[in-house]
Amino acid sequence: VLEAVKNGKRSLDQMITAGDTAWQGLDTTSSNQNIKVGEEMSVEDLLYCLMVASANEAANILAVAVSGSIESFVEQMNNEAARLGCTGTHFVNPDGMPDVNHYTTARDLYKIAKAAMANSTFRKIVATPEYYVEPTNMTETRRHFFNTNGLLSNKKYLGYYYENCIGIKTGSTDAAGYCLLSAAQKDGQTLICVMMGCENPKDA
Repeated sequence: VLEAVKNGKRSLDQMITAGDTAWQGLDTTSSNQNIKVGEEMSVEDLLYCLMVASANEAANILAVAVSGSIESFVEQMNNEAARLGCTGTHFVNPDGMPDVNHYTTARDLYKIAKAAMANSTFRKIVATPEYYVEPTNMTETRRHFFNTNGLLSNKKYLGYYYENCIGIKTGSTDAAGYCLLSAAQKDGQTLICVMMGCENPKDA
């Protein structure tokens, strides 16, 4: 998405209308911001919904906005993964929901993260502890959500805050377990950590 912004094909302030495929492959039990079909939101707000609040429907909406269809966007995802040298990755959707043909490795996630963190807008988004989305054409109140990465602040999860953390993203399904792709910066050095298949930190 940010490549499309960089290339001038989309802009952060461009308004996007959620189409019929917004909830394709999803249900209300998956992480979401209850973005409704027909609701209008900017590309920037959709990115924050996706990367800060883990709103899966935002991934589908952005995919269509960039590539015209979810399937075309997934093809771009796989092409980009191959370009980055990912040899153990294959995507079938933009939201990460389980599928036997949807998989990756810790090494590949590191490669993807390193490339993504080279984008200043991406770095800003994934380091954001909390965010507000103003009322839309279909909501009367503004959305307020906290980053699902407990290393960034104590506002959602207590006991994990790390002052040098600069991102990046959480993810969890029954099949994958609890996963965290994180980054920290100190004394001019940046480290990226990939944790996969972990237990729920609340239960550990």
